[in-house]
Amino acid sequence: MEENLLHTSAFSPRIDLETKVSSGVRLAYEAANRAASAFAGWTNVSAKERSELLGEMANVLESGRSELLELAAEEVGASPPWVDFNIRIAKDTLMQARDLIPLLGDQETKHEDGRVSVVRRQSVGVVLGFAPWNAPIILATRAMAAPLACGNTVVLKASEHCPQTHKKVVELFSNAGLPDNVVNIVTNEPSESLEVASALVAHPTIRRVNFTGSTRVGQLIAIEAARAMKRCVMELSGKASLIVLSDADLEAAAAAAMTGAFFNQGQVCMSTERVVVVEDKADEFVAKLLEKTSHLSAADPRLAAAPLGRLIDANAVVRVKELVEDAVKRGACILSGGETSGEVMQPVILDNVTP
Repeated sequence: MEENLLHTSAFSPRIDLETKVSSGVRLAYEAANRAASAFAGWTNVSAKERSELLGEMANVLESGRSELLELAAEEVGASPPWVDFNIRIAKDTLMQARDLIPLLGDQETKHEDGRVSVVRRQSVGVVLGFAPWNAPIILATRAMAAPLACGNTVVLKASEHCPQTHKKVVELFSNAGLPDNVVNIVTNEPSESLEVASALVAHPTIRRVNFTGSTRVGQLIAIEAARAMKRCVMELSGKASLIVLSDADLEAAAAAAMTGAFFNQGQVCMSTERVVVVEDKADEFVAKLLEKTSHLSAADPRLAAAPLGRLIDANAVVRVKELVEDAVKRGACILSGGETSGEVMQPVILDNVTP
C-alpha cells in the first residue's frame, strides 16, 4: 500500500525549509524536494518515451566531449584517454539501462486451476546516488541510468573533487530532454560533506541509496541508511591481485598488468595493486612488463599531453611515495619510475616485494 501511494499526487515534499540548517543542507533539502515533486509525472511517462530519452542521453555525452575533457583535466587531472573511456562506458551504461525497460512491465502467469499470478514492478520514488571523482562520468551516469529507466527520480550527490564535471554530466542529460527536476544535483564545500550526506540519506522522500566510494565513507553512509531503515547498495574499495601462473601467456599478462595498474594513475577501486608471479616465470614476466611500460609517462593534462594524468592531489603523491619507500626499506627494489613533480608521479614498478 505504501508503494502505491507513490503513484499519486499525495507523494509530496515533507521537509519544512524553515528549519534552521546550514546552507549546504538547505540546498540538499531543496534538491530532494524537487525530485519528489517531479516523481509523479516521471513515473507515468511511457516506457517508449523513457527509452528514447535514455538513448538521447547517450548521444549528448558525445556532444559534450570537449567540455568534459577540459573539466576533468582541471578538477581531477584525468588524461584524455581516461575521459574518452569514461564517455564510452557511460554510453554503454545508458544503453544497458534502456534495455531494462521492456522487462519492467507486469509478468502474468496462468495456472492450470485457473488462477492467475501477476508480478508487478513499481517505481519507488527518489533515488539518492553518491558519485566519486575517480571515474566521474561513468559513475555519475551509473548512479542515474537504472533509476531513471525504472521510473524513479534522482538526486546526485556530486564529489567535492569534481563538482563541475558532475554538473556538466547532469546538464547534458537535462539537455537531452529530461523533464525539469527529474535529475537534481547537490554540491557542497568539503567541510559540509558528512552533514549534507547524512541529511540527504535521512530525508523522508529518499527511498533508496546508491553509494560508490571509499570503505571508510561507505560505512558512515550505511549506518545512516540503517538508522532510516532505507535500502542501500555499496560499491567500496578493492584490493586486486593479478596472479601469473606457469602456463600463462606472459605477453598478455604483462599487458593486463600495465593497464590494470596504471590506467587513471591506478586510482580505480579495481586497479591491479600487486602482481604475484610463480618463481620460474618471474624474471621473464618482469622483463616484458618493463618493456611494455617503457613508453608510459604521466603529466598534468592542463600543461602537456601524456598517456597518464596527475594524481588527485599532493596528499596522494605523498602517500604513494611513502608506500614505495616502505617497500624498499623492507627489501623491494625500484625497477623504473617513481619521479615526482607537484601532483604528477611517474609510474613506478617495484620487484621482490616482501609480504
